[in-house]
Amino acid sequence: MQYIKNFKSIELKDVPSVGGKNASLGYMLQYLTDAGVRVPAGFAITVDAYWDHLRVNNLFDEVTLLTKKLRRMSDFAAIKKVGKTLRDLVETAPLSSALSKEITESYQALSREVGCEECVVAVRSSATAEDLPDASFAGQQESFLNVSGTKQVLAAYKKCLASLFTDRAIMYRAQKGFDHLAVGISVGIQQMVRSDRATSGVMFTLDTESGFKDVVVISSAYGMGESVVKGEVVPDEFHVFKPMLAKSSDPIIKRECGSKKIERLCVPKKSGTVKRAVSLERSQQFSLSDAQIIELAKTACIIEKEYTSNAGGWTPMDIEWAYDGDDGLLYIVQARPETVHAQKKQGHTMTTYRIAPNQKAEIVVKGQSVGQKIAFGRARIISSMHEGLSFLEEGEILVTHMTDPDWVPLMKKAAGIITESGGRTCHAAIVSRELGIPAIVGAAGAMKKIHNGQFVTIDCSTGSEGFVYEGVMAIETQQTTLSALPKMPIKVLLNVASPERAYTYSSLPVDGVGLARLEFIITNAVQVHPMALVAPEKIQNKKILKKLQEVTAAYASPQDFFIKKVAEGVGMIAAAFFPRSVLVRFSDFKSNEYRGLLGGSYFEPIEENPMMGWRGASRYYHELYAPAFELECQAIRYVRDVMGLHNVNVMVPFVRTVEEARKVTELLKKQGLISQRSGLEIYMMCEIPSNVLLIDQFAQYFDGFSIGSNDLTQTTLSVDRDSGLLASVFDERNEAVMKMMSLAIHGSHFAGKPIGICGQAPSDYPEVAQFLMDEGINSISLNPDSVIPFLSMFGKPVAQDSLIELKKNDSIIPAQIA
Repeated sequence: MQYIKNFKSIELKDVPSVGGKNASLGYMLQYLTDAGVRVPAGFAITVDAYWDHLRVNNLFDEVTLLTKKLRRMSDFAAIKKVGKTLRDLVETAPLSSALSKEITESYQALSREVGCEECVVAVRSSATAEDLPDASFAGQQESFLNVSGTKQVLAAYKKCLASLFTDRAIMYRAQKGFDHLAVGISVGIQQMVRSDRATSGVMFTLDTESGFKDVVVISSAYGMGESVVKGEVVPDEFHVFKPMLAKSSDPIIKRECGSKKIERLCVPKKSGTVKRAVSLERSQQFSLSDAQIIELAKTACIIEKEYTSNAGGWTPMDIEWAYDGDDGLLYIVQARPETVHAQKKQGHTMTTYRIAPNQKAEIVVKGQSVGQKIAFGRARIISSMHEGLSFLEEGEILVTHMTDPDWVPLMKKAAGIITESGGRTCHAAIVSRELGIPAIVGAAGAMKKIHNGQFVTIDCSTGSEGFVYEGVMAIETQQTTLSALPKMPIKVLLNVASPERAYTYSSLPVDGVGLARLEFIITNAVQVHPMALVAPEKIQNKKILKKLQEVTAAYASPQDFFIKKVAEGVGMIAAAFFPRSVLVRFSDFKSNEYRGLLGGSYFEPIEENPMMGWRGASRYYHELYAPAFELECQAIRYVRDVMGLHNVNVMVPFVRTVEEARKVTELLKKQGLISQRSGLEIYMMCEIPSNVLLIDQFAQYFDGFSIGSNDLTQTTLSVDRDSGLLASVFDERNEAVMKMMSLAIHGSHFAGKPIGICGQAPSDYPEVAQFLMDEGINSISLNPDSVIPFLSMFGKPVAQDSLIELKKNDSIIPAQIA
């Protein structure tokens, strides 16, 4: 046949004739079928058919004349008018009899191959300038789903050809420097996967925010994949740690249940898809089983390995997948190289952003963060593309329900984007990432909570959750050249609070994590008092009980919810730094902080001075908290024994007496956390004068120590560190505190145990860090923003900090922070 190529005969070298999408599908069928990668059967209608369609209908001259009228890409009205004229010309022109015959015969042959009279197919555009290593943009041309019968297939084919002249495609080619008549279009006719009866979604073979290479990130929802790609739902999200895929029984280091309020379904004998509401009960369940998540991750790794081998260099992949509800099997329906991080030089430089401290920050709305940056500007509430063309100004913050590919011209003008719907793999997220601007997606109620013309700041710098603040905030940026940093004579470790930021921080030149606080994971991921999950019968408030049922609905039990959530938070940090050591501190909430968790008021006393009250080790063996501590231990065991992350070690905080040390270590043994078993190390926080004075006795129960300078200062000077009245007295550099730290170091060494510090002092005061090193400390654990300045003390400065001072001035529209 002149115009048809079966997918089985297509390779990557065929991009000029079948486009990037079809070439990739054919390549996978050719080389990955034996490896277990399933690609639905189909065929490609070549680019030659498109060129001949233009030639037969004498359209070349008209296309040339019309596109020459587009002198300014900012003239959206002209682009819209020319685009519509071009699409009408291409779509209304008749297909040649030869082309119609070939398409009809090939469609009939495909129907026979899959055992149908009239096979239901997806008709997908595949342009010659898409899905290339240096040119990839989400949804430039159209695809049509649930198409059946020759008449519908031929009509959908012409619509695909016409979509080469969508407004967004015209603008994209102009931006990339492609001649409009130098880009052709092929169309793929592919057997439909009945994911409308199952699940579908998108996956990447890296973390799309940080570029971290060792995870597969999966987004999934019920029904057809349109709902995920178009941002119609907040999907489920899963992270799978690649190095443990073949080594552990649970390599899944993150499970996040999205709202998934709607699904896309096929309608019999009618092309296209329709929306249907998902029941509350079903939306609260994960859309994938653990077995399916692992199958997806393994398939993604197979694809990445093949494309990397073919390209001769690391090629992370962006993959669309679907489970078929009829046969229950997984199919890959698209695969393309990811372009944002693949083109960056990994590990050379790192730019970090943060809101400058000591500012009043009022949160307007929250959502899922995209881009790890911060932007500010006037908010512009936009309900439709047409409205946006008239009102959105350069440098404003675009606020809308969701975007689709037609919105790309608007998105290019924005300093940042906020959408009420969508997840981190939706259209708005993908395009924002490629444009290099921050976005917050899935920000429920944003269009009502944010007002037109209001100055706002978008903060995507702190992790997976993004915040929109009222007003313009001062921002700090730090540019780090990692390769220029000097080596240190001691171990330099990191204090990590947010698991989501661990991927980014893992590129810092540190020896591991010296402090990962379990209470941060409980606060952010669990948000429920642990005893409320152990003994919910003690809670009388029906609203709290209902909320408990909602947050734990996707898990086997409330206890399973706690164990998995804590284990995944720890697992993300451990995976990011693997195989470097990660020291996890058991929870050290104070009673007033515990009361703030859901259900906390039913289990916590009211104390006059919580800082010196029921906290740390004293909780673990107490009957009112011991069952919750058992859950903490089970979560750590899950990370080490099930996830296989043996780089995780543990630390016990606020141990007042040697007897308390004995009790807690006995509890740990009963929970299977035994010193030196499978390399486990158990540390103790040294933060009370009794720890220092009796360190030789405490050393009988622990493998090492870490100085908590915050609490050691508090307990040495008898200063409540939460008291504003005594703030001037609280100083880690006080002679008594420095003496305590010195005694701790020498006492620990005398006992033959290593000692480090994970408190705030070395991050804030270089002279304290110097003193500790002179005293012979083994390691210093620093806050992430302090690592580079600390290392720079021992060599030439390699980082530059800049503080951007801004004022609220309505006459100035702040520009984007690049």
